[in-house]
Amino acid sequence: MSFVTCDLCDDHADVVRVCEPMFSNFGGALAFGGAMVTVKCFEDNSRVKELLATPGDGRVLVVDGGGSLRCALLGDMIAESAVNQGWAGVIVYGCIRDVDAIAELELGVQALASIPLKSVRKGVGEVDVPVTFGGITFRPGEYVYADNNGVITAPHALI
Repeated sequence: MSFVTCDLCDDHADVVRVCEPMFSNFGGALAFGGAMVTVKCFEDNSRVKELLATPGDGRVLVVDGGGSLRCALLGDMIAESAVNQGWAGVIVYGCIRDVDAIAELELGVQALASIPLKSVRKGVGEVDVPVTFGGITFRPGEYVYADNNGVITAPHALI
């Protein structure tokens, strides 16, 4: 997938929503996008692990981790599972870990920061619910695009 979010904003100004700048690129795929699947969880990556072990079909998982900087919601083993299942990327409103290994994977990954501490799995989290952070709402089934310029969403595919 080849695009620049700046160009998508210019070409589709009437429909794109732009997330406030807060994310850093950690994955091997620096530009990624696709239909959204969402997870709302706080310091528990149970649902993240479950979803990324299912067929991704080029979709992007958007994880609302409440902006927590206390533990990671994605690590190298879960990210590798995502690659094997055909996910295009993961956007984490929270932290990830194993950043050197994740950078080697053909997976788009953006997150707030990295931290070495893993999350505790309690089986808690909501799937396919609208989540809001960065000044916009991420809606399941809509589209998200991310690159080094930022993260944008649209109600339909732009490319």
